[in-house]
Amino acid sequence: MARSSTRPTSRDVAQAAGVSQAAVSLVLGDKWRGRVSETTAERVREAARELGYRPNLAARNLRLGRTRTVLLVVPALTTEFFAGVYTGAARVAARHGFGVVLYPSPEGIGPARDPFASAQAALDGVIASSMAADALTAIRGDQLPLVMLDSDPEGSLGAATVNLDIADGVRQVTEHLLGLGHRHILHLAADVPSWTFEMRARELAARLAAVPGTQIRTAPAPISIEGALAATEAALTATGPRPTAIVCDDDKLAAGAYKALRRLGLRVPDDVSVTGLDDLALATALDPELTTVRLDAELFGERGMEALLAVLEGREPEAGDIPVELVVRGSTAPPRTP
Repeated sequence: MARSSTRPTSRDVAQAAGVSQAAVSLVLGDKWRGRVSETTAERVREAARELGYRPNLAARNLRLGRTRTVLLVVPALTTEFFAGVYTGAARVAARHGFGVVLYPSPEGIGPARDPFASAQAALDGVIASSMAADALTAIRGDQLPLVMLDSDPEGSLGAATVNLDIADGVRQVTEHLLGLGHRHILHLAADVPSWTFEMRARELAARLAAVPGTQIRTAPAPISIEGALAATEAALTATGPRPTAIVCDDDKLAAGAYKALRRLGLRVPDDVSVTGLDDLALATALDPELTTVRLDAELFGERGMEALLAVLEGREPEAGDIPVELVVRGSTAPPRTP
């Protein structure tokens, strides 16, 4: 099929494929399912490829009243996990002709500033982590189509909520430690007012309370190695029986716990077992390598973007939490016999 010397139009694609312009719009806008056949869709895509056709996004966006831009609001840009969330969201967005703007919620510097002259005019929708929810009001993101990540589905601000199955991750950690024989647990809890961390604390306490003879102590800590080190050291030097295992809300907290244990002359896992949650690259850089819960950050971002696209198109987003997996490594072992 010879290419025209002028820019091909959707009418050219329709004529080449032997279909209507409406069918071309449906196929190239990825809205053909249930409206045209797979065979027809492939014929349209082939004709577009042969002609070198590229849709005029500016004109299409003007007709739709959309900018095809989504804002992803995260707590910080320095976190490996949220980098993965962005990668997954951007991958799905690109397939549908959308762009993703990454916006970190400032920490400790007052309300977030609107990154656009008018967020409502410049954006089609927002995806936000519950850890960055405070920024939404300041940027008026809560007045746009909104998908919340890591949020209470019962009280979410968003039109849809996408969650990892963190409760099951806590269950897997608890069952692993109980199976090894641990009964005295220290919970190194992230000192962040967020539903996801509150839910982890509730789930851990409930799981341990169901087993006679268990004890749990909670030590809140900022999500930093230095903060975790100080909190762990204070908890382990307090009066009372020493915990035989430390359950950390985050791999970075686990790294701080490692440093505190070494300062106190204790070994992992001979004296104290340690678990994390995230499975960051840090988990295998620690020695011994960290037993932790693997969270698929990229899939999380993909599902978040897919949910927002469903909201924009008036469809029901995919239901169900994203599965997580306990990865057992060298940081856990049976407690030493007194």
